Amino acid sequence: MRVHDTEVIDTFAEAFPMWGARIVVTAETPTWAEHAARSLTGFATSVIGCKCEAGVERVLDASDTPDGRPGVTALLFATDKDGLAKRLVERVGQTVLTCPTTACFNGLESDTEADVGGQLRYFADGWQASKVLGGRRFWRIPVMEGEFLVEERFGIVEGVGGGNIIILADDLATALRSAEAAAEAMRAVEGAIMPFPGGIARSGSKVGSRYKAVIASTNHVLCPTLRAQVDDSQVPDGVNSVFEIVIDGLAPEPVAEAMRVGLEAAARTGAMRITAGNYGGRLGPHHFHLKDLVP
Repeated sequence: MRVHDTEVIDTFAEAFPMWGARIVVTAETPTWAEHAARSLTGFATSVIGCKCEAGVERVLDASDTPDGRPGVTALLFATDKDGLAKRLVERVGQTVLTCPTTACFNGLESDTEADVGGQLRYFADGWQASKVLGGRRFWRIPVMEGEFLVEERFGIVEGVGGGNIIILADDLATALRSAEAAAEAMRAVEGAIMPFPGGIARSGSKVGSRYKAVIASTNHVLCPTLRAQVDDSQVPDGVNSVFEIVIDGLAPEPVAEAMRVGLEAAARTGAMRITAGNYGGRLGPHHFHLKDLVP
């Protein structure tokens, strides 16, 4: 298969179930909303070492937020419901509550919920106050600057983690340009995030290692510098740089759409080959076949 001048391998990205939440952060100015969102989603590239995966979903106009102020939505994913609930309380408490002028709201309707504001209210040391509006409870927590408003319960849903495309190019500059174009296109897809820095991972990993204590290690078959040293290299001659983009979504559909627009953008900007990472179906039940994404 070819898109523009790029070869697209007939393979699939293998993804796995995760639990996800949408967090709405508002503040007095867009700058402070973005400060809170960056802190909220920091150190959250992979559940392998970070306990969760998170990223900024989109920037909101004041007309689109619950309190009529500038805002940002972020998505947070973990491998199980309890883990997601813990990460929500930790991250909202440590990064949004502490950030000047912010408020925090649930951005996802679901029958399954996590108690967030109901846990954070104890920081108020008995001075907290609550109010129910439209059937939703909010907590007001006094802080030195004024007060922090946080919704009590956040909806959580079964999502998808680990969708991906892998971009191969003849040199670093071309590979980076293609990966940047792909990540930029993916950011327009609502309900999906790319948790790695700038949406791009240079250190794609495989399951397992020759070292027993290491659960994941460098994906040696896609390392150009190891091409002549391994028998199973997947790096063809002429390729000298490889990037991976990992996608998490609140459902399979936004993951597939992010992969589709990212693939097209990478092909349009000089990628030599595009493939995807899988483990023969052993990692997870969600399989995104590249042939289904090619026009």
